[in-house]
Amino acid sequence: MTLPPQECEQHCFSNKASGPHLGKNMATSWGAVFMLIIACVGSTVFYREQQTWFEGVFLSSMCPINVSAGTFYGIMFDAGSTGTRIHVYTFVQKTAGAETVQELLEVAKDSIPRSHWERTPVVLKATAGLRLLPEQKAQALLLEVEEIFKNSPFLVPDGSVSIMDGSYEGILAWVTVNFLTGQLHGRGQETVGTLDLGGASTQITFLPQFEKTLEQTPRGYLTSFEMFNSTFKLYTHSYLGFGLKAARLATLGALEAKGTDGHTFRSACLPRWLEAEWIFGGVKYQYGGNQEGEMGFEPCYAEVLRVVQGKLHQPEEVRGSAFYAFSYYYDRAADTHLIDYEKGGVLKVEDFERKAREVCDNLESFSSGSPFLCMDLTYITALLKDGFGFADGTLLQLTKKVNNIETGWALGATFHLLQSLGITS
Repeated sequence: MTLPPQECEQHCFSNKASGPHLGKNMATSWGAVFMLIIACVGSTVFYREQQTWFEGVFLSSMCPINVSAGTFYGIMFDAGSTGTRIHVYTFVQKTAGAETVQELLEVAKDSIPRSHWERTPVVLKATAGLRLLPEQKAQALLLEVEEIFKNSPFLVPDGSVSIMDGSYEGILAWVTVNFLTGQLHGRGQETVGTLDLGGASTQITFLPQFEKTLEQTPRGYLTSFEMFNSTFKLYTHSYLGFGLKAARLATLGALEAKGTDGHTFRSACLPRWLEAEWIFGGVKYQYGGNQEGEMGFEPCYAEVLRVVQGKLHQPEEVRGSAFYAFSYYYDRAADTHLIDYEKGGVLKVEDFERKAREVCDNLESFSSGSPFLCMDLTYITALLKDGFGFADGTLLQLTKKVNNIETGWALGATFHLLQSLGITS
């Protein structure tokens, strides 16, 4: 089982305030399939009014040395289509590819005091990458990881290694973002929606404000979720096959093809001179530009429109709502200098279209590390406008981290894990 690059970041949640410090970051380069992240934290970023089992989020250069019975740890693995990450979260309670997984567990052991190993739960949640694999192959990978967990010194709950439902992924990302932005700390505050674009799937989650949305939403798109002693009725849905890389295959027409041998898939979204191969999901695809015929934004948009038009539900409420967008939304915006790579930024939906036109209408002269840049930007434009129904002027906050903690579903999942195990009570 081969697993790629690793990244480590530590997060600690405490009720002790100290001077502000940046958390410790580590990065190790491995050549291919799993990514790792670990977490540590100590100076006050905010306090919350609502009752929870810990108080405040803190940043520090290292986790608490003098741990006590009120210190809790949680390990959450995020196994996505482009890599696997490990998040090691530390909570200080207020008073009142399997070989790589093994290596990442060693990092976790270095981050958590030995005295807390037996009561620190470790969980791996695989996302769309494994959902797309044949069931037998996916289960074999999960069983291999489960064996490694059982041989580790950490607490291994029932079902500790599993493929996560896409909607659950969206809910937990929503919890993470709204917790980090302070929307879940008090009552009566407006929350923000979340948009996540992975390689194989995409998720949309928000808290509906209008009764009309609740009445017109299809069954299966609304779910009640309890967190921090509150119940939230969320609109959430995960669209498998609508992630950025899966959408490339759909745009090329490769998903409908009976076979790939000897066939070159062509698109108006690619440079005319391009002849290349791409491996995705263990399958090799030959692809290239239209040697004869149209090329540029308009014909490219017509191709990607066939992928999304009429395929996604369009809740009218999103046109005027606030959303955070991350993963490939962030990456492609940063790749084309729409936002700062480190700081992120705020964009309108129409900014993606403007950049897509600029790139696609200059394919012969545009230099990029990815030949798919035109297709990716055009797909994002179509997904937002014709898929989800966002207006041109809808604002999107693109960010990788809030208060130095990474956005995504892992922190929300760790909150839920610790509460479900009763560790925090």
